[in-house]
Amino acid sequence: MLSAQSQISGSKEALAELCKLYWYPLYGHIRRYGFSPYDAQDLTQGFFLDLLEHKALARADQQKGKFRSFLLASLKNFLSNEAQKARCLKRGGQVQFVDLDVTEAEDRYGKEEPAEALTPEKIFDARWALALLGEAKNRLRQEYVDSGKIVLFDALKGFVDPVSTKNLPSYEEAAKQLNLTVAAVKTLIHRLRKRNTAIVREEIMRTVSDPADLEAESRELCAALIAAEGKILP
Repeated sequence: MLSAQSQISGSKEALAELCKLYWYPLYGHIRRYGFSPYDAQDLTQGFFLDLLEHKALARADQQKGKFRSFLLASLKNFLSNEAQKARCLKRGGQVQFVDLDVTEAEDRYGKEEPAEALTPEKIFDARWALALLGEAKNRLRQEYVDSGKIVLFDALKGFVDPVSTKNLPSYEEAAKQLNLTVAAVKTLIHRLRKRNTAIVREEIMRTVSDPADLEAESRELCAALIAAEGKILP
């Protein structure tokens, strides 16, 4: 199911990498079911441990589909299993597979506006999309750091944010800040957006089993963000 996963299918390292990126959508989904913050943390850790114990990623690699859908379906099965939920120490308790910042998660969760019109699944999709975009932006930033152009990135990063346009500078303001012409700034923004789009597509490709699914997954994630109307925080 995952392009990178095929090389290290079922390994603890592969699972840990993905869990670090996408744990908050899972955590938030569990909270939507009424679990307390610490129960949600425990269940999230337990879910990851369950995936590792049963080598779920190895099975997923043999299936067609999207990693996002696979994880959500697996989480629902995990939560509906009363035997698993009752085994607190096995589920999580004193065991941590991924370092989860519950304080930060609760701060984000508490600031999100109620989205009654959205199903828990749609909210999960929006959070997933934001996590993916965040990872793409982190990668893009690192590229600019490595090339010694972090000042340029910091000045123009708002132009690649598809969710929020708050405090977005004008072309003229950005040009003045960078001591460049407006035409030069527009060219730099075009390059920044083009590279960001390429990285986003690379991140999506990591979560689909077939390259043909790339466009459909992109559309679904865009639709989820539009439906959320900015009520889900990055």
